[in-house]
Amino acid sequence: MSTTLPAQRTGVRLHVQKFGTALSNMVMPNIGAFIAWGLITALFIEVGWLAKLGIGDSPGSWVAEIGGWGEYAGGGIVGPMITYLLPILIGYTGGRMVHDTRGGVVGAIATMGVVAGTEIPMFLGAMIMGPLGGWTMKRLDALWDGSIRPGFEMLVNNFSAGIWGAIVATFGFFVMSPVVTFLSDRLGDGVDFLVDNSLLPLTSLIIEPAKVLFLNNAINHGVLTPLGTTEALEEGKSVLFLLEANPGPGLGLLLAYMVFGRGIAKASAPGAAIIHFLGGIHEIYFPYVLMKPKLIVAMIAGGMTGVFVNVVFDVGLRAPAAPGSVFAVYAQTASDSYVGVTLSMLAAAGVTFLVAALLLRGDTDGGEDLAGATASMEAMKGKRSIASSALAGSRRGTIERIVFACDAGMGSSAMGASVLRRKIQAAGFGQVSVVNQAIANLTDTFDLVVTHRDLTDRARQKTPSALHVSVEDFMSTPRYDEIVELLAESGSTATAPEAPAPADAEVPGSGGVLSTSSIVLSGTARTRDEAITEAGELLVAAGVVDPSYVTAMHEREKSVSTHMGNGLAIPHGTNEAKAAVRRTGISFVRYAEPVDWNGKPAEFVIGIAGTGNEHLGLLGQIAHVFLDKDQVARLRAARTEDDVRAVLDGVHA
Repeated sequence: MSTTLPAQRTGVRLHVQKFGTALSNMVMPNIGAFIAWGLITALFIEVGWLAKLGIGDSPGSWVAEIGGWGEYAGGGIVGPMITYLLPILIGYTGGRMVHDTRGGVVGAIATMGVVAGTEIPMFLGAMIMGPLGGWTMKRLDALWDGSIRPGFEMLVNNFSAGIWGAIVATFGFFVMSPVVTFLSDRLGDGVDFLVDNSLLPLTSLIIEPAKVLFLNNAINHGVLTPLGTTEALEEGKSVLFLLEANPGPGLGLLLAYMVFGRGIAKASAPGAAIIHFLGGIHEIYFPYVLMKPKLIVAMIAGGMTGVFVNVVFDVGLRAPAAPGSVFAVYAQTASDSYVGVTLSMLAAAGVTFLVAALLLRGDTDGGEDLAGATASMEAMKGKRSIASSALAGSRRGTIERIVFACDAGMGSSAMGASVLRRKIQAAGFGQVSVVNQAIANLTDTFDLVVTHRDLTDRARQKTPSALHVSVEDFMSTPRYDEIVELLAESGSTATAPEAPAPADAEVPGSGGVLSTSSIVLSGTARTRDEAITEAGELLVAAGVVDPSYVTAMHEREKSVSTHMGNGLAIPHGTNEAKAAVRRTGISFVRYAEPVDWNGKPAEFVIGIAGTGNEHLGLLGQIAHVFLDKDQVARLRAARTEDDVRAVLDGVHA
């Protein structure tokens, strides 16, 4: 059974997933603040728990002072928290995601501008202005990176952030605030239309399939949470918080598998039900739907039922329930909504159970590949799922042989294998072998195969029994850390970490692969294709390759990007073009203005051509150079060709 961890996807769905993930990443770290606001609201507003119990129910009481009602209308904690604290936290988080703390600070300043320009809680504005502030600050910092005189860094950094923060805050106040207010009003009108016409249950037609496809974050955190929070501020509760968070449908599905499922799906369903309903990790049930896609009908039916009951009983939550556990739901339930919320969860679970039971009982194919479905889920999510690993159990054995594969097996795979090998050895798994090969030469003898995301399907055909990991950034992808974690989980043998090779170690057999004439310190290319040609023509001029090899370098780039990450690209020919290689050699081109390489900056372009394995040690050393910021700085500051060779130690003319 081939398992993918994680297979990347392209197209509209990928972009929506990334967008939804970005929104989720801005909201989820701040859920604690939402919960705090929800609890304060539940306790201290005029219709809150304390006032209903007769505690501080007078307009001049301490409860009214905190809640901001009665004699203290317009004050208190509730209003300022939702108006200022929550949006600014989201804006700061969004900016920090883009440009660390500096981005977070500028993102928070920018968010304040859009918050001050309207009377509604500006969550959508924060989700726009936070990342925008961080991104623009990052671009500005890049303009003078390395050009600030020593001793003036703090002065420049602080004033640049302050000045630019003031500019983007003003932009948010005058430009973005009216735009986002208009957008929020229109979205609110759409929700009101659904509610007024009793059509709100129809939202399950979108939400339930979106959850399974990991598109729910774009809907939930991009639309429902902001609108629900606005409604909760006005009404004290909102049903919108329950459209996606209701754990009833997932519970009903897993109960149906407990009764009518087969094999490992039936055996794992009870544990999954506990994780889902009590732990609030909804993704635990996604593989059960992906395994039998027709069960999405049961999920939609259950979801619609739950929403219908919520509407009939006019229930709502005071704040988002995250994670979607029954405990989190009850913690945020409005004081008049416990009966309705309980019935909505029971009804949703019951209807889902009945529909799923009918579909499972009428199923005659008998195939229940839970491991494969879990892998599909991880592929759509874009990373390994901790919760779903409980479903797969022992589906992954000990990992002892890893291969990094690419089209030609001489460029990106060699560099990626070198980086991964050092990381694995540093973690103490010195017995795990890491090699690189061309995909065409793969045999089904490896435990784990690492490829660029665009090559994973080809590699899977050659190694169907292996675990597959897809990467995009060869130098510093987080997938390497996940592989190390996987080695620990799989029971691979750990030994004492090996000492890394000295940074100035000689590379055996590397002499002659980089001549002085093949080093250009001021590249003239302005596009990716021009840069490939420039690096390739240096190889031709040095007598390393025939002119036809340059064409093969362009062909290679059409199939898979050779951008390695960390500002480095290593264009090289296809496997079929090795006949055009006369001897092993490389070229080095540096660009003062980074070249746009499929949306990523390439400041250094190293052309590669290899006849055997002579260049592999050099590639490994190049990889380690570009993982070291100090060494990259030396390359950036190099004034002569010899300065470049001094960094890429072991390369001789």
